[in-house]
Amino acid sequence: MSVVLNWQLAVAVSGGAAIGLGVFLVVRELVPATPALGPALRRLHQPPGAGQLTAPAGRRLEWLTGLSRWLRPPHRQLALIDQTPEQYALSMLLSALIGLAAPTLLGVTLLAVGVRLPVVVPVLGSLGLALLCALVAHRSVLDRADKARDEFRQAVCTYLDLVALQLSAAHGPVQSLERAAAVCDGWVFERISEALRIAQMQMHSPWDELRDLAERIGIPELGDVGAIMRSSGSEGAQVHETLRSRADSLRDQIRTDNLARAEGVTSRLDIPGALLVFVLLGFAVYPFIARL
Repeated sequence: MSVVLNWQLAVAVSGGAAIGLGVFLVVRELVPATPALGPALRRLHQPPGAGQLTAPAGRRLEWLTGLSRWLRPPHRQLALIDQTPEQYALSMLLSALIGLAAPTLLGVTLLAVGVRLPVVVPVLGSLGLALLCALVAHRSVLDRADKARDEFRQAVCTYLDLVALQLSAAHGPVQSLERAAAVCDGWVFERISEALRIAQMQMHSPWDELRDLAERIGIPELGDVGAIMRSSGSEGAQVHETLRSRADSLRDQIRTDNLARAEGVTSRLDIPGALLVFVLLGFAVYPFIARL
């Protein structure tokens, strides 16, 4: 009997260690990493034959790339939160593995204390919990992307005003975009500054780079900045009033969206209130019905 208990205890400890390792890997993959410019530039300017050195690592990650294609990740949401499809696939896989292992570990623990469950219970529980954990991981990505999109749109309003101020100060279109992005801190302005640096290094027009970034992350308001500044750079038009008008209209749109979201939350809160009224009504009517 002691041998059986020791074996079950070893299995339980091993399962707990595996779950702890999975949780650590999921947290490490979900924490956004600071992009390193040096390795990216070295990858862009690799000497001949350097690609052979990274071939084994690429082959090791082929299965993860194939898994990300099969899962069909939300590319725009991932680009907005600066996460790769491979990281998304890995987080989904680890979440599913945690859900798959938790009921098994619980069954082993109950078996160690003398409670025996049918085999179908941990099997169905593992499959259901694995699916639930994967859906929770997917929903977490979408929620983070929604919050990041709201923050990005609010920052674009400030960026429009700053660019208009730089143009009013007699700066050129390109210089106004760069100086306005360098004024404020935050991850949104870092993304904009990075796009402007890429345009400068690759000898592209900055408004085209902003438009590409807007299409990649799904923020059309940033593409409007590029469209307005394109007319200033190519036609010499005075667009600072247009930028201010676009900032005001965007603020009104954000305010309208926030009011609609608040009304939706309020309407959902009416359902628990109505249920509470019916419960209280049931408690009030029950004594009269019981006397009948």
